[in-house]
Amino acid sequence: MRKMMHWMLSAAIRPLVLTMVFCGASVFMACSSNDDNPAGQTDVSAISDKVWAYSQTHPDGFTLDIRTMTEPTEGIAVSYAATENSHSRDQLDMVVSHALQHEGYVGGWLNGENGLYYFDSTKLFPEDDLKGALQFGKENGQYSVFIGIDVAGEIAKRLGVGIQFVPTSWPTLTADVQAKPQTFDLAIGGITITDARRETMLMSDGYLANGKTILCRAAEADRYKSLADIDKSEVRVMVNPGGLNEKFANENLTHATVIVHPKNEEIPSLIAEGEADVMITEITEAPWYVQNDVRLAAPLLAAPFTHGEIGVLMSKGQDDLLALVNGVIAQMKADGTLRRLHEKYGLIYAYE
Repeated sequence: MRKMMHWMLSAAIRPLVLTMVFCGASVFMACSSNDDNPAGQTDVSAISDKVWAYSQTHPDGFTLDIRTMTEPTEGIAVSYAATENSHSRDQLDMVVSHALQHEGYVGGWLNGENGLYYFDSTKLFPEDDLKGALQFGKENGQYSVFIGIDVAGEIAKRLGVGIQFVPTSWPTLTADVQAKPQTFDLAIGGITITDARRETMLMSDGYLANGKTILCRAAEADRYKSLADIDKSEVRVMVNPGGLNEKFANENLTHATVIVHPKNEEIPSLIAEGEADVMITEITEAPWYVQNDVRLAAPLLAAPFTHGEIGVLMSKGQDDLLALVNGVIAQMKADGTLRRLHEKYGLIYAYE
């Protein structure tokens, strides 16, 4: 659960704005301060208490310099993979500790779908260093974002328009898409196609499949060929608390031993070291874990346990634009472009 970055398409006849939802990055302009927390304070729990209190009054999202408890006035904040899926006060200490060892920035927002506050340790880039921000995001395994960037480029090229940036965020995405007057034409990058979104907005055909899968030790990859192979009493499944991975495990694994570990970023290494056998994750994230640790494997990437798709989001009334975007996606599937983009990032291609 991360925040985002943005794109805008501009055409010769009328502006066509494409907002790129860049999971792991956010653009910010506002500045606020709190002098109660002196710079240099390193009491992790005390800082976490202050960040938690701040989050309760800023549910739409924020980025804080936890050394001074002020929000930066501008920049692009990109999340570290090490603190991904950290939520609620119980996991905030880990995020704060990581931030103090790195740049000292923490981002947070309230996920309205499950009522949890999510937090990340973030790295701050100048607004004119988008290239650096994107590269850092790539190094942190945000492949669903990067294939979205490439799809955005293809849409722009095939529609004969250019790309420009405008700001938005996960918490304000729906409101921004529906805003009047319209500030952008479409959003792309990690946006799941859901019935709820289709009730109030338009969503394109999917260009990226997603779903639950597993990580296990490479030496035991042949052991797991189905969910039934995992749901056995001798199999230890490790998940982080309170999120969708734990929910999936509790609903589908009635025989396996489910182990809840508070620090999501530690689970892949614990699997590799034999502390558990399986980690529940996403098919868009598993390739990054495998790429970064040769001890791990993801044997069921091509057969995820759940099925979802990521598409392009736009406001109601843009049916002509929706038809154009769907046409580009169809072309990309037909001419092999979309397959090549999946192969570029080690993602599973599900559009045969």
